[in-house]
Amino acid sequence: MDLYRLKIHELQEMLQRGEVSSREVTESVFRRIDDVEGKVGAFITLMEDEGLECAELADRRIEEGKQDGLTGIPLAIKDNMCMKGKRTTCGSKILESYKPPYDGTVIKSLGGHLSVPVGKTNMDEFAMGSSTETSYFGITRNPWDLGRIAGGSSGGSASAVAADECIGALGSDTGGSIRQPAAYCGVVGLKPTYGRVSRFGLVAFASSLDQIGPLTKDVRDCAILLTAISGHDRLDSTSVDIAVEDYVNSLDGDIGGLRIGIPKEYFTGGIDPDVEKSVWDAVKGLEKLGAAYKEVSLSHSEYALAAYYIIAPAEASSNLARYDGVKYGYRASRPEGLIDMYAKTRSEGFGREVKRRIMLGTYALSAGYYDAYYKKASQVRTLIARDFDEAFKECDLLLTPTVPAPAFKIGEKTGDPLQMYLTDIFTVPANLVGVPGISVPCGFSKDGLPIGLQLLGRHFDEATILRAAYAFEQHTDYHLRRPSLDAGRGK
Repeated sequence: MDLYRLKIHELQEMLQRGEVSSREVTESVFRRIDDVEGKVGAFITLMEDEGLECAELADRRIEEGKQDGLTGIPLAIKDNMCMKGKRTTCGSKILESYKPPYDGTVIKSLGGHLSVPVGKTNMDEFAMGSSTETSYFGITRNPWDLGRIAGGSSGGSASAVAADECIGALGSDTGGSIRQPAAYCGVVGLKPTYGRVSRFGLVAFASSLDQIGPLTKDVRDCAILLTAISGHDRLDSTSVDIAVEDYVNSLDGDIGGLRIGIPKEYFTGGIDPDVEKSVWDAVKGLEKLGAAYKEVSLSHSEYALAAYYIIAPAEASSNLARYDGVKYGYRASRPEGLIDMYAKTRSEGFGREVKRRIMLGTYALSAGYYDAYYKKASQVRTLIARDFDEAFKECDLLLTPTVPAPAFKIGEKTGDPLQMYLTDIFTVPANLVGVPGISVPCGFSKDGLPIGLQLLGRHFDEATILRAAYAFEQHTDYHLRRPSLDAGRGK
């Protein structure tokens, strides 16, 4: 049996029954990494020694009868989450050798469960990108077609899950960076409500938008991982003190009477025909399971992308000002004075996309332009939030495509930033508003590429979108199909 192919909940039961050990599972995962990582490029840093050591500790805990849902389970972590003493690069040259002196809260949570760290996954530099092509450490490829992107910015985590290089993974989502690569790679990805999961130890991109969440092989695994990382944290001022459900208990498969809203603005053209058909097939499938759907309007959604690409770069400009070569990270050699050191360090340490967004954000915040850009974008954000509030008065959740088209070819959009930004057009509104969203596989294109279905819920109502996603998943087999890396192409 190839243990690396199994899911969290399957391995949880096998570990409990003593049929396998965590060490055996972990060794299987690292053998898989040896076999396919050269093709995929999902990881920046591997942690085999630490992983095997943790697996042995987990096995002892299981023998003592102290196992929980994640004990002994090999997980991958996006490389913008701080792990004490472990390289945390954010996919950037400027942090190429940085080792944090502390663990982020989600890392502490996973450590408390004695899950097994596999490694730190590749990502767009500072999470700024939609394809994991901006990473200083190279491109991550889509396991379904190695000539195509894995999505971004959590492309390494999504690709690692799809390629069975881990059992589950964590990513971060600022404008779709969990859901979009999940759709491209045919896995499940969930962005929790803003404030549901602590951001302490997450290297900031845009502080009012960033959120950590799970990428997994199915919805049950997603619920297990979300339950483990959720909760209030006094170290994060944006963390909300609301009781956390055991999300696995919400997976009863019953969606009778569930009200689904279909935003008409998301189906106005520009969607790949295969994507549109798969999403409408999913709607009909949910209707057969007892849900009812109706058209709703999110009339200001057409302005979401424009607002996002003012707000996010503005916050990035502020957050990335700390990388100046003084306290930590890369420092340019032989500068001619302090100002020259700042300029050379940032010029040499940041990649092209990060520089572009810093300049956009600095401009939007500059004197004479703040009201015209940042203030106006913030007002539009409020209007979008009101649209969602009105829609949720009529519906329990909203249903949309995750992305307009399947994964594109590597290099296809790198020369046109606007076309790259448009891949996030369906995911960005949830971040502006702060609501939870999940992407689940709902079909395949004529080229055999995965297609994702997005479900959006009310604030802190992750249970409802998980319940609907699980019901859909139980009556389809899209999540069971795996890419065939031996042929270089998914089947």
